[in-house]
Amino acid sequence: MAATRDDIGGSSAPQPQGRLQWTLSRLRAMSPREVGFRLRRKVQEDAERAGIGLARPSQPSGASGRPWVLPLPQGFDVARYRRAADRILEGRFDVFALEDVRLGFPPRWNVDPKTGVEAPLEFGFGIDYRDATRVGDIKYLWEINRHLELVTLAQAWHLSADERYARGARVMIDSWLEACPYPRGVNWCASLEHAIRLVNWSFAWQLFGGDEAPLFKGEAGRAFRRRWLAGIYRHCHFIARHFSRHSSANNHLLGEAAGLFIASLTWPLWPESARWRSQSRSELAREALLQTFEDGVNREQAVWYHHSVADMLLIAGLFARANGCGFDVRYWGALESMLDFLASIMDVSGGVPAIGDADQGVLARLVPAGESWPGVYRSLLASGAVLFARPEFRHKAGELDDKTRWLLGDDAAARFAALAGSSAWLPVRRSFPRAGYYILGDEFESPEEVRIVADAGALGYLSIAAHGHADALAFTLTVGGKPFLVDSGTFAYHTERVWRRYFRGTSAHNTVMVDGEDQSVFAGAFLWLRHAAATVDEFECSRGLQVLVAHHNGYQRLADPVVHRRTWRYDTPAAVLAVRDELLCSAAHAAEIFWHFAPQCQVTCENGRVTAERDGIRLELEPPESLSVTLVSGRDPKGKGERPLGWVSSGFDLKAPATTVVFAGHIRGDTRLESRLRILRPHSPAL
Repeated sequence: MAATRDDIGGSSAPQPQGRLQWTLSRLRAMSPREVGFRLRRKVQEDAERAGIGLARPSQPSGASGRPWVLPLPQGFDVARYRRAADRILEGRFDVFALEDVRLGFPPRWNVDPKTGVEAPLEFGFGIDYRDATRVGDIKYLWEINRHLELVTLAQAWHLSADERYARGARVMIDSWLEACPYPRGVNWCASLEHAIRLVNWSFAWQLFGGDEAPLFKGEAGRAFRRRWLAGIYRHCHFIARHFSRHSSANNHLLGEAAGLFIASLTWPLWPESARWRSQSRSELAREALLQTFEDGVNREQAVWYHHSVADMLLIAGLFARANGCGFDVRYWGALESMLDFLASIMDVSGGVPAIGDADQGVLARLVPAGESWPGVYRSLLASGAVLFARPEFRHKAGELDDKTRWLLGDDAAARFAALAGSSAWLPVRRSFPRAGYYILGDEFESPEEVRIVADAGALGYLSIAAHGHADALAFTLTVGGKPFLVDSGTFAYHTERVWRRYFRGTSAHNTVMVDGEDQSVFAGAFLWLRHAAATVDEFECSRGLQVLVAHHNGYQRLADPVVHRRTWRYDTPAAVLAVRDELLCSAAHAAEIFWHFAPQCQVTCENGRVTAERDGIRLELEPPESLSVTLVSGRDPKGKGERPLGWVSSGFDLKAPATTVVFAGHIRGDTRLESRLRILRPHSPAL
């Protein structure tokens, strides 16, 4: 069965020879009901190819809706936004790993800026966006088509009234409408991309002055307005007919609903607008609760997507409130709980573990390019501090950022400043039992902080767990806000199959691998078949000792089943973390324990004892007596079946060598392996 477009983010990128195998695996992840749904959607797409059911915009009537906040804020560094806008007009863009790349203005909308491949202008649903030979790296191509830069131009005009930015915005939109005719090309095959474009169009529309925007003056301006509104109608119509469903109904469904909802509030101009608003609002209200655990963690088990969903709920909620159709306390309560989680896992320097997938995608860019990563987490907490009057969030955010001021108005600064501060904050919470995350350590929110974030959660959300990693019982460690033991990150999605599998796999995480197998069964870039399930057996915190015990069943599929149980024991006065791994089995197995250190760490091994140092802090790691010790950094796969090792990805499409320590050996029957990690901070007597 051909993959339909709501598989995006929930499907793999199979090579031609593996397409049948991937299709069969994908079908195994579907219920009979989903198979029927996808067959019906395939019929719908074939009808659209024949011209049946396509959007036919009617004449818009009435006035556009209210912006997300009034009055629109003004208190910014105007020169900073003008510089960013001028850079766009010069044709200079930042796209993931490409910094200051010259794409021209306007860029070529159907050309992948990374590879230069030009995607064909065929019927959108007929194009395989996974085929790099036809479309290049689709993530890069779609990124420039989200029109994040349009908001920057609108901000610069709003703050300066310089007509160059209004003219540039008009050129940008007109060129896109001409280069991407409905419904042809890869820009007409993914509802989430339409939704994100709509959100950025909405911000820009309001910042330029709404119905009174200078873009619409004169006959030429009125004609441009008609063209843009026709494109907006087609976007709304497309999303309403192509919501992500069933095993693909993850953050994509929320994003699609947010885009359609914001569009229907901004442009309530057609007979269908009320229906679109009602449908998308219901989707948002339901999915906000369905996709969030009761303890506030997003069910995709990926911190970046936790941020993305929180951002969707925040922005959609502000538009709703401004237009008299706000959400209830459960919706806002879900958002506040999500921010509790971010504040809890965030270290004293503002860093969060890179658990699960991360693609650096944002719903709207409200700060100049290059300034939104990785400060997105602190920005959310700053917004939450003002919205929910939470001094804890204010403390973790540190300062009020521009994005929060754009969203909440100029008076947000006074509201933020009025919240009481403190220098002695404990984490907001230490345990998130429904999601399976736990925090151990001491001296929180101080220069001496030790923060351990342990993962005993599920693989991911729904049957394909699209953005989850095989990281059961992994953990990260920061000392004084300096990363020591890290999650390796994500790197790439569609175009690097070997690397995609590695960064998602067990060996890229601080946990145990048995017989060289991932804990869960990999079947594609966004597809897991058998999911390892973790269970917490014990969690207790006292003044002197903190203990977490958990196990997972991922290796019970082996011919000789294995249960991995891990116990973390943190001795607070001694600053010693003992990690005991029990492998419960009957026969012989190969076992490897991975310790991934941050690139900034100087890691050495002498007489079997590993030492890692940075910034005046030293860690001493002792292996179990029965295992050998190997240090690996930047290993590329050279032969068939050899996996990469010793890499960390700090951002999408970026990777760098870093030291991975491997404790390896063979076991037979039930085995207990204990590693000890001693933390020596500047005040420690040994230093």
